[in-house]
Amino acid sequence: MPVISPSTHKSSNLLKNGHIQTLYPYFFRKIKDVGYSRKRVLTEDKDFIDIDISKVGSNKVAILSHGLEGSSDTQYIRGMTKHLNSIGIDVISWNMRSCSGELNWTEKFYHAATITDLDLVIEDTLNNNDYQEVFLLGFSLGAALTANYLGIKGEGLNSRIKKSVVLSAPCDLKSSIKELSRPMNKMYLENFLGTMRNKILEKHNTLGLSKVDVRDLKKIKTFQDFDNRFTAPLHGFEDANDYYEKGSCKNKLKNITIPTLMVNAKNDPFLGDDCYPVQEAKQNKNFFLEIPPSGGHIGFMESFKKGTLWSELRTESFLLEK
Repeated sequence: MPVISPSTHKSSNLLKNGHIQTLYPYFFRKIKDVGYSRKRVLTEDKDFIDIDISKVGSNKVAILSHGLEGSSDTQYIRGMTKHLNSIGIDVISWNMRSCSGELNWTEKFYHAATITDLDLVIEDTLNNNDYQEVFLLGFSLGAALTANYLGIKGEGLNSRIKKSVVLSAPCDLKSSIKELSRPMNKMYLENFLGTMRNKILEKHNTLGLSKVDVRDLKKIKTFQDFDNRFTAPLHGFEDANDYYEKGSCKNKLKNITIPTLMVNAKNDPFLGDDCYPVQEAKQNKNFFLEIPPSGGHIGFMESFKKGTLWSELRTESFLLEK
């Protein structure tokens, strides 16, 4: 399908800036009244995934995948959970490895191509519940991961998975990393690298990371350096570029077989030019691309007063429309 234009997102003049859209909800949006029950799912490689469940007694469920260094407690996950529950949809938010508040038991962390972990969460959800409709939602890195999953599964996707929404998706990882390396985006880069370096050191001190060298961690100042030194060797990639090629979902969008909406704001400070897959949307009837002029990275606020984000309302309309 062609790009959805114009977008229905309308932000106030004070929210036209992509950095404000990105930072304000991150720091100031507090989501209350979300009740989770936690379940631990064991993996084949003798590790675990913690999933947080919020049920309202529905025959529909949304499985949410968070972004880089996020968790089920991140405001955009809690906000989407609360909204979906309010319209009668159960929610399962899974925490990627070492993002649940507890370090995992193996050397592995997570990355944009971690589809086996998402597959395990989906399998556990379907095997232990009688859901008739399953929706896959992803945010940022989780959006790329979700799109990767849909593209790789293609025609083999479970028939109970009906629709997907992916928000602020870094479709082309190299393009996204180049954008985040700009001087004006240094604050985002350092925030991510700070927590990632800490997790590497903590896991090394706990388990001992045999495949990597953890010396001089503070000297790692770019994603390229981090991915060359840690992401690639810990997860079986040749180097950072091999990971970026295999972890990018852009070349897999043509294989998506269920209605899937991707929303990437034009002023997203995390996304480079190659993260707006216009041609891919035109060539696949199942893939819908919406590019609001504003919205930042997983922001999509329309005013400072409105509690529900436009992205939550847009997700509702897409999932429920016939």
